[in-house]
Amino acid sequence: MSKTETIKNIGRELGFQQVGITDVSLDRHHRHYKQWIARNFHGEMSYMARNVDKRLQPPELVPDTLSVICVRLDYLVAEEQDLMDLLERDDMAYVSRYALGRDYHKLMRKRLQLFAERIIQVYGKMGYRVFTDSAPVLEKALAAKAGIGWQGKHSNLLHREHGSWFFLGEIFTDLELEIDVPLENHCGRCTSCIDICPTAAIVEPYLLDARRCISYLTIEHRSEIPVEFRAAIGNRIYGCDDCQLVCPWNRFARYSQEPDFQPRHGLDKISLMECYRWSEAEFLRKMEGSAIRRIGHQCWLRNIVIALGNAAHDPHIVATLKQDYDGHSAFIRQHVDWAIRQQGNAT
Repeated sequence: MSKTETIKNIGRELGFQQVGITDVSLDRHHRHYKQWIARNFHGEMSYMARNVDKRLQPPELVPDTLSVICVRLDYLVAEEQDLMDLLERDDMAYVSRYALGRDYHKLMRKRLQLFAERIIQVYGKMGYRVFTDSAPVLEKALAAKAGIGWQGKHSNLLHREHGSWFFLGEIFTDLELEIDVPLENHCGRCTSCIDICPTAAIVEPYLLDARRCISYLTIEHRSEIPVEFRAAIGNRIYGCDDCQLVCPWNRFARYSQEPDFQPRHGLDKISLMECYRWSEAEFLRKMEGSAIRRIGHQCWLRNIVIALGNAAHDPHIVATLKQDYDGHSAFIRQHVDWAIRQQGNAT
């Protein structure tokens, strides 16, 4: 068995659903990425505009890197409810499915570290660093080159047999390994992801304006949410999965067996009002170990207030928002003002 196949087997034994290997050349992505930044499509994610050379040239980030080992870890969990139906329930909160359980960063990083250590046990000394949605790494571009999938028109990675509900991770290594062949793009004429996007964030096939994306607005954007996008947010209080929900290839997605990815604190079927009532202390306690904790209680409240404004007219919602008004920060009150107006318009 070749070194490459042995390494892939180790990864699968550790629970990764797929392992692919690529070289460090990302030349074909240079122009596209720089133009994306120049158009300010990254919004407030200023880190995307820093260390561009390291992002586009892996050896600049980790000297002596010759190969990148890419992995896929599925995260979708089985649920009783239809997710499109949940999006229609304006009294319920929709949380992006990747964030229902524990923070994937810690799980992935720990497992990637173990993966690297197992490789060293077999082949001896190896220079390496592990990454998962961290540091200046173009992980989707690398994973696509490694045959993990192709980048769909929504920019997420897709696989014909596994869909797109998965996390990515990388090991930059100084081992010279046999590389995999990229997959053929199978999006064809389909525009489902473009058509469904509530805010028209996919401005053209394969090009996302993050400033319009609900995932960006509810997670990465930490200031006031522009009024033009509030109604379109609906009941999505953390992230958005619409483009994945309608993708035809996701009918082949397989459910994850990872215990850490199972829903916690009822986030898969929780009401907006219950989320709204969490104090900051409750939010921090319940979201301990969750990716959601990073946005902080203020942005959590901001998102929920917008969703309450989007709900069908309910005197209880209006009364609650007015009763709590003085206790909120000025940042939250400007969203409460909008929500109360929306509720009035919904009568």
